[in-house]
Amino acid sequence: MNTADVAIIGGGAIGAACARAAALRGLAVAIFEPGPEPAAASPASAGMLAPQIEPADDALVALSVRARDLYEPLAPALRETTGIDIGFWRSGIAAVAFDEPDAARLKEEVARQRQAGLRCDWLEADEVRERWPGAAPECQGALFAPEDGALDPQALTRACLADARRVGAALHPEPVEALQLAQGRVTGVVAAGGTTSVEHAVLAAGVWSPQLRGLPRALPVEPLRGQMAATAWPDGCPPSILYHDQGYVLARGGAAVLGSTMERAGYDAHVTNEGLAQVFRGAVRLLPALLAQAVQRVWAGLRPATPDGLPILGRDPDVERLWYATGHGRNGILLAALTGEIIADLLTKGATDVDIGPLGVERFNLTPSP
Repeated sequence: MNTADVAIIGGGAIGAACARAAALRGLAVAIFEPGPEPAAASPASAGMLAPQIEPADDALVALSVRARDLYEPLAPALRETTGIDIGFWRSGIAAVAFDEPDAARLKEEVARQRQAGLRCDWLEADEVRERWPGAAPECQGALFAPEDGALDPQALTRACLADARRVGAALHPEPVEALQLAQGRVTGVVAAGGTTSVEHAVLAAGVWSPQLRGLPRALPVEPLRGQMAATAWPDGCPPSILYHDQGYVLARGGAAVLGSTMERAGYDAHVTNEGLAQVFRGAVRLLPALLAQAVQRVWAGLRPATPDGLPILGRDPDVERLWYATGHGRNGILLAALTGEIIADLLTKGATDVDIGPLGVERFNLTPSP
């Protein structure tokens, strides 16, 4: 029988970051990742690091800013140990206002963030046009978060997996089918290749997390489809990240990444004409020069969402040594590195200095898993 200190169930950005952090702390790690899944959230993500642009529940804001700032040292560290550049780009993000109510709301948000000690600016319409010629001609101004940015989510996942394996983690290219429990604690994980005896199990399988057999409770994680597209970045437009009402345009290399919808479509990760039309309408409003660009590709992914929009992070209250790192919704890439550190602290010390109290699975009134 195979053995490991910890099984990481899922090898997307969250699972890869958990595996890396746990392996760097000296644990014997087994990563269970069946391979490329077209519907998975990580490869479909734009990779925005935008805690100040998509302000969430107060419980998430401080966590998200801390998570974003972790990438400043992590990006060069991963490049040094793996040779992989994760495309970390901290050029700021502009949330554009297209009418007076929008502008008033964003100005209030600027004031609130500055009061909280965050760097945040209000740009008048002429300042927006000066910084980004050709962008958002109808705009009434923009909230600008200079410390927000983006990275390449696929490169992040590859780099974290490579670094985990460099320090001894074993990659099993198969899904975990069931947990093995005995006397109220995790004892192993069951996959097609057999059972692996483990001390701990970390559930980081995104939208597929609720499907694991043997869970002590039904997990309220559901897929939200996000449709996206890419074109060439228009000549003469400075690279930027522009945002409005959950839609965005993001420069990556010579491409423009356009997104994104938020749809309840079950596990269907197909693109639709309606969804893509919504994406293009929003993107062209932000950057009209995109109208002249040919579409290079379209795709969709499934984000793991919870009823309150917060991730499920931490221990199971009933089953010892079962840990959750799932339900990150639109914030999976942003929170990946910090989630890895939190889980590794919990695995090795049983505690973390990050306040994850509001993120526990017990906040939901959950029925036992069938």
